[in-house]
Amino acid sequence: MKPVKDAHMLAEHFSAYTQWRGDVATGIEELRKWLHLNEIGDAQSDLRLQYLLDRLREDKLIVAFVAEFSRGKSELINAVFFAGYGNRILPSSAGRTTMCPTELQWKAGDKPEIRLLPIESRKTNASITELKRYPEEWQIRPLDTSSAESLQQALAQVGETRLVSRAEADQLGFPVDENGDTGLRPDAAGEIEIPRWRHAIIQFPHPLLEQGLVILDTPGLNAIGAEPELTLNLLPNAHAVLFILAADTGVTQSDLAVWREHVNAGRRQRGRLVALNKIDGLWDGLRSEADIEREISGQVSSVADTLDIDPSQVYPVSAQKGLVAKVNNDEDLLARSRIVELEEALSTELLPTKRDIVRDNTYGDVNDIVNRSRELLNARLTGLREQLQELTDLRGKNQNVIEYMMRKVRSEKDEFEQGLQKYYAVRSVFSNLSNNLFGHLGLDALRDETRRTREAMLDAAFSRGLREAMKGFFEHLRGNLRKSTDEVGEISKMLDAMYKRFTVEHGLKLAAPSAFSTLRYEKEIERLEEAFNSQFNTVLTIVTTEKHTLTQKFFETVAVQARRTFEIANRDAEQWLRAVMAPLETQVREYQLQLKRRLESVKRIHQATDTLEDRVGELQQAEDLLVQQLRQLDALSVRIEHALDMPADSGTAAAVLAA
Repeated sequence: MKPVKDAHMLAEHFSAYTQWRGDVATGIEELRKWLHLNEIGDAQSDLRLQYLLDRLREDKLIVAFVAEFSRGKSELINAVFFAGYGNRILPSSAGRTTMCPTELQWKAGDKPEIRLLPIESRKTNASITELKRYPEEWQIRPLDTSSAESLQQALAQVGETRLVSRAEADQLGFPVDENGDTGLRPDAAGEIEIPRWRHAIIQFPHPLLEQGLVILDTPGLNAIGAEPELTLNLLPNAHAVLFILAADTGVTQSDLAVWREHVNAGRRQRGRLVALNKIDGLWDGLRSEADIEREISGQVSSVADTLDIDPSQVYPVSAQKGLVAKVNNDEDLLARSRIVELEEALSTELLPTKRDIVRDNTYGDVNDIVNRSRELLNARLTGLREQLQELTDLRGKNQNVIEYMMRKVRSEKDEFEQGLQKYYAVRSVFSNLSNNLFGHLGLDALRDETRRTREAMLDAAFSRGLREAMKGFFEHLRGNLRKSTDEVGEISKMLDAMYKRFTVEHGLKLAAPSAFSTLRYEKEIERLEEAFNSQFNTVLTIVTTEKHTLTQKFFETVAVQARRTFEIANRDAEQWLRAVMAPLETQVREYQLQLKRRLESVKRIHQATDTLEDRVGELQQAEDLLVQQLRQLDALSVRIEHALDMPADSGTAAAVLAA
């Protein structure tokens, strides 16, 4: 038996990603400190850099494991993530071991514990996302991480159930079906077995979890259907979804329903992997390796055809043998389990995609701040050199020339102050347009529409009225986003004209204002509507669900997610509005300061000509300092670009220097 050499491939890839993220954060922190030390940055730039740092530190990578019952999902999680404990950590006995959505996570400052949300919380209007803010709503149980046995016993709680009447099952949102095909099946006494917990969060000090990995373990189809937030929020926000099938059952009807309604919903293109588990069932000792390989290949092709995906997305594995191989350091068995190929796929699907997203978002913000800082330094340098030239030209001149120079600077100052009146007028219009924007995009408008929709749903006498009220909710949101786009266009047009005016009339170095688009929020509302149509807007759901229950479900899931989208849109719009005004405000302030300094210099020389050489010397030193600061800023920019590993053809400062 050979020792396992490569059982930690995913951990190594993840560590490399974490190191990359740390290097980027270090570069941004250096830039932030340097801007503050040299009094170049402004409050808005500092806030944006702090936001970037917070986003990098809190960056999460969510991998969701989705399967029907008895497909070996928990065993696969054990094999991929917890083999280092020398035993199973998540319970993986036959039958239903995960009865509620379960998140495994860890961050600095956490305590090892399990947070369990009672199933009765479904009777409220609160979503899981909202309830996460209130610890008192959860039952908290400490975790003993000193032994695998203690962990097993504690984690088994996520599989706890209780029996309820059919009426209570309906009230809690669980579908009931006498045959068990489309809902939970009553027992002989007519009682329904339901999960004891609605959601579980396991805080567990595991090396991968410490680095920001979050594992989302989901229950089977009927339990998923009872928690729409899984479909509307948790699964769509996962960076990779691993769908597990069993080789001994193939793709059953319930497997296909989970795939179509939950994994493949929303036309997710990347990060979907399928694990065909339990291939060790083919190792019966009677078939040759060639026969086994043919059987596996045939099953992979059949699964790919049924799910309408490429066969390369299907990974045949034996989670149980992979776990045994890792625990016993058996490389031959590990290779036969094929678990390493799945880990490699998780690494290549999950990490590069996430890294690209983080890199692009980070570079866009950093590059904008660096460019603004460079424009400011260049404006200072240009003004200083003009002032230096003026003073140098005064050498040997008489008092009349100096008086003329003073009048000239005063005239420029007066002319600029007249231009400021236009600037203040633009500020007033900008403020009005910003208010209009938030009138459409703001949370007050969303609250009004939410209240109107709730009233319309409760007042609806027939199912048609219910559907029209819910449909009208989405139409209103899309209309508000379209109006917001129009307001953004007006703001951009006005600022572009103002930027050009100040560039031409006063020589300020101003690039065109950055663009802002509501497309991502429109896409999110579209995705939400698609999920809503499959979850709520069906004849069966509307006919079989009591009006008040349907209204409650709609508002604790769909409306909550819509609010989250608009909250993000509000935050992004506020940041954009500050960002587009900041360059103009900074340049105006800087130009005023330069004019004031020029006037003071000429005044001092007018009063005492012997100060001319001293002032020229001071300005030459200031010029050297500004040139040095520009070099330092370029070096910091290149340092961050190297840390981000920007492509060589991206047109960055690093690429230009390399050329």
